[in-house]
Amino acid sequence: MTKFKNEFWTATSGDLKQKREHISTPSLESTSGEGYKIVIDPSIKKQDWIGAGAAITDAAASLIWKQSKEQRTALLHELFDPNEGDFSNIRIPLGACEPSSQPYYSYDDVPFGEHDSSLSKFSIGEGKPGSPTATKDLKYIVPVVQEILKINPAVKVMASPWSAPAWMKNTGKMRMGGHLRFGEFTGNGYATKDRFEGVYAQYFIRYIEEYKKLGIPIYAITIQNEPSNAAEWPAMIWNIKELAHFGYKYLRPALDKSFPDTKLYFWDGSLNVLNKPLSESVTQEEANAFDGFAFHTYDGPYTNLFNASRFNSKWDFAMTERRCMLEETVDDASHIMFGLIGNWLVREGLSSIYLWNMALDERGLPNMVGSTGRRGVVTIDHKTGKVQRNLEYYMLRNFTQDVVPGSIVIGSSNYTPDGYTGGLGSVAFLGPDGSIAAHIYNPTNTPLKATITINGFDNNWQNIIVPAYGTITLHKSNNDINESSPRKDEEFELNPYPANLMDDYAPGKGVNKKE
Repeated sequence: MTKFKNEFWTATSGDLKQKREHISTPSLESTSGEGYKIVIDPSIKKQDWIGAGAAITDAAASLIWKQSKEQRTALLHELFDPNEGDFSNIRIPLGACEPSSQPYYSYDDVPFGEHDSSLSKFSIGEGKPGSPTATKDLKYIVPVVQEILKINPAVKVMASPWSAPAWMKNTGKMRMGGHLRFGEFTGNGYATKDRFEGVYAQYFIRYIEEYKKLGIPIYAITIQNEPSNAAEWPAMIWNIKELAHFGYKYLRPALDKSFPDTKLYFWDGSLNVLNKPLSESVTQEEANAFDGFAFHTYDGPYTNLFNASRFNSKWDFAMTERRCMLEETVDDASHIMFGLIGNWLVREGLSSIYLWNMALDERGLPNMVGSTGRRGVVTIDHKTGKVQRNLEYYMLRNFTQDVVPGSIVIGSSNYTPDGYTGGLGSVAFLGPDGSIAAHIYNPTNTPLKATITINGFDNNWQNIIVPAYGTITLHKSNNDINESSPRKDEEFELNPYPANLMDDYAPGKGVNKKE
């Protein structure tokens, strides 16, 4: 097979002195050079690739919406325009979450002790979307998502609740955990629809209906964000058996009746509690009610993923939360983003990435609990609307700009067993148009040599230096290639203090290692 007509190569260093810098295409050599041999093999076909993006929380949406129209248009085009960043996925809260710029709310707020079994008071908000007097989702999330979909209608929207309405819970509160009032009845009768589980299933359906009216299709939902975390913000506890039963008995039938194309993902929490095979808690019949498995990567051991992936090979796997800190070290940030998520997880079956918070401000705000020091994919100055791009942005753009939608993951040589130790790591993709894309990651503090070939393509080699804690990307195609560059950062001071943090450990981080 002859060489590709077009090639596009970039370099990103962990210290961001190179930021997806367009580099010259390496010359073709008849023999391999020194360094790590990376063989890209299209004959080894793995999982479908769905896409990458981040969460549009109320906090992120509020910062974006409060920018000037010119600033907001520029940022959203940079992120979602198919001719620029081409981010393809977003995750939004189904009700209030943290971080939020608004006091916590559900879509059916009635006093504890009262019931609204018909959901007659259901509302995602009042007012015109984006208006100063709009409430709940209509204040920031809906208008931002509507603008995103105008730019790129193919963007997929996943929705996750942090808590059911307080009156549906045993605690009568949205915060600090508690659980659904399992087995209790509301209304008049003993049918499925009269149980709290049946009413809560219809709560999801009403949500999807209301968003559909606003031109926002919901691609996928999860039952509960972090079902093992009784946090001080909206939270609700589910064990694995409860999630499986509710999805199988109540939510999947409700979706099948009204929105059969909406995907349902299992779990949506960290992997630290998934220390036994799911086969011990979930039947295959229950598992078949779900389309995929969603998980967070704050806590390991990350190999617990195999307790799900080797239980149901038909599931798609989505990484639905991870973030870094404003002052994350170069090595830790790269190990989290480029290494664990962008290398190891993709090699082990990941189909989509949803990072946590598309945007936070220069302090890590807004939120309702006073937590500072965290960062989003981009940082927006809350006074001026200026934008800076973090390493997370460049990791996502490696996937979204270079990997053609509809691609599949293919074989490639790899020298890091976990994404953050050893030598060079790689992931590679075969596009539906026959194009090839690949990312080479260097988890060390020293530039490393790579010599790259594609199996079946004349056996030629290309030699390249991969920057410390950084990536080299390549995209080869016989069609046009998106060669756009990230826009430039604007200057403003980051002020993470007084930092109020919980522990968010990087994989492989000394004594704080979670494995």
